[in-house]
Amino acid sequence: MGLGSTAKKIQIVSERAEQVYKQIQELQQRIIHLERKLEDTHDTATALDHRIEENRALLVAIAEEQGVDVDQVTTQAAIDDADELARDDEAAAGADGGRTRETPPQGAE
Repeated sequence: MGLGSTAKKIQIVSERAEQVYKQIQELQQRIIHLERKLEDTHDTATALDHRIEENRALLVAIAEEQGVDVDQVTTQAAIDDADELARDDEAAAGADGGRTRETPPQGAE
């Protein structure tokens, strides 16, 4: 193998290493950007959680002042949500011919 061939191979490896290095730098910048966005999102979610808790406390105080049973209302809301989810599941099962994701279609075994 001649020196020219070796030099060419070293040049190709060097160029490829440069490309990989640039890609790594780009990925690093993207990760830093995503970390900042994640921190911002976390801060926003924390602030929203705090506001929700404040609003809930106000609503509970108003409800109690008006004689509303908060536990009964929240229990009924949970039941209504569960009923709605069950209806959605039944509708989805009906839309796919009654099959669930765990049950393969007939003849597919």
